[in-house]
Amino acid sequence: MAFWLSRSRSITNLLEKRIGLFKILHERSKGSLLHSRISGEFISKNPHEFSTKSAAAFLATGQRFNSIKTGEQQVELASSDEDDDENQALDFPGGRVAFTSQMNFISESSGKRVPCYRVLDDDGYPITDTIYEQVSKEVAVRMYSGMVTLQIMDTIFYETQRQGRISFYLTSNGEEAINIASAAALSPDDVVLPQYREPGVLLWRGFTLQEFANQCFGNNADYGKGRQMPIHYGSQKHNYLTVSSPIATQLPQAAGVAYSLKMDKKDACAVTYMGDGGTSEGDFHAALNVAAVMEVPVIFICRNNGWAISTPVTEQFRSDGVVVKGQAYGIRSIRVDGNDALAVYSSIRMARQMAINEQRPILVEALTYRVGHHSTSDDSTKYRAVNEIEHWRAARNPVARFRKWAQSNGWWSDEDESELRSNIRKQLLQAIQLADKTEKPLLANLFSDVYEDHPPNLQEQEKSLRETIKKHPQDYPSDVPL
Repeated sequence: MAFWLSRSRSITNLLEKRIGLFKILHERSKGSLLHSRISGEFISKNPHEFSTKSAAAFLATGQRFNSIKTGEQQVELASSDEDDDENQALDFPGGRVAFTSQMNFISESSGKRVPCYRVLDDDGYPITDTIYEQVSKEVAVRMYSGMVTLQIMDTIFYETQRQGRISFYLTSNGEEAINIASAAALSPDDVVLPQYREPGVLLWRGFTLQEFANQCFGNNADYGKGRQMPIHYGSQKHNYLTVSSPIATQLPQAAGVAYSLKMDKKDACAVTYMGDGGTSEGDFHAALNVAAVMEVPVIFICRNNGWAISTPVTEQFRSDGVVVKGQAYGIRSIRVDGNDALAVYSSIRMARQMAINEQRPILVEALTYRVGHHSTSDDSTKYRAVNEIEHWRAARNPVARFRKWAQSNGWWSDEDESELRSNIRKQLLQAIQLADKTEKPLLANLFSDVYEDHPPNLQEQEKSLRETIKKHPQDYPSDVPL
């Protein structure tokens, strides 16, 4: 590949100024000169060698290798007006690249962590001079009610699983603000591709407590016809794609959905969620790269809750969390306090606006904490301290913080709180009772909805299953219609 180089007119003058110094150094280099990497000083065995001070003066005057130190806020390429020339550059695919005579390695860390955007302090008071999206009383009350509902739903369904009435459950304790506030900031036309800890998004869009219960019990009213594990919700009506167990598979799919929205010129975006552990999957990197290259309207929301089941973030990556990974792929990114509902709401509103108006992907890292166990199959006290969990449950509770803010505005009271919690609990218990009594899906549904006409192998499998059930009826649930 051919490229053009234009020479700087200052090269000749620069050489003339320094040629004398180069000659002196050449003579002195005949001695034994050792370079100490510890302090950057020159240590000489020859008493006629120049001193440390003169060496420092030379380094400040002449060309040198820069030592990139971890902990610097920003790594800048060493340059001087004499040395650099904007005309010295390489025309390379993707943009013009300037040359430098300095050998610099980009630091592995900026040292100073990316700040976290927040609106409310831990006591629910707005931080002075904070810029955020104003929220009306109606929206604020609905947001708070949604967080409380999600909290109660998680508590009761978790207890239901412990009673053996459903096989599995997974809570969103500690992450209610990310669920509800992000959902409130979106449009119903936006397509959501969840991980599995975002039922609040579906709740906000109108999925009823009865529909949640039907899915967890896998009954005949479950839209998935009992084929999925509990908490694997999905609703075409609410633009909420069905939860899929494999980690991060929804991310490249979200890039594809966003590309479709772009092609159809829709006034909507794709929104996908992941945990910090999901960013260790290859699908995360492929999704970000495709989204950036194709310039599609998608919002990647990472719930960085500190733990990928039992793996802490310190063992997930060496980077400054997830937010810095966006820049590597050319994606605009922000870090936000995931336990601050107003901060989440404001950042997602702005992210949506940029994604649609500018047709670009946005990465949002929401710092939060998973207060509950990973799932009903996990005991998180085996790998993290109980006092750590309790600190986040009490001091950093997103629901309590938002309630304080709503109460300070005169929009919520203790009477409202008592009435809401009582009503939601009553509605949920009724929904569970009905879901538990509703008939299970037909056995034939195990083999339907894939092929229009069953192929021979599926016909054989269904026949074999029915024969096995007849031989060993005691080993199969009696409430599944044959």
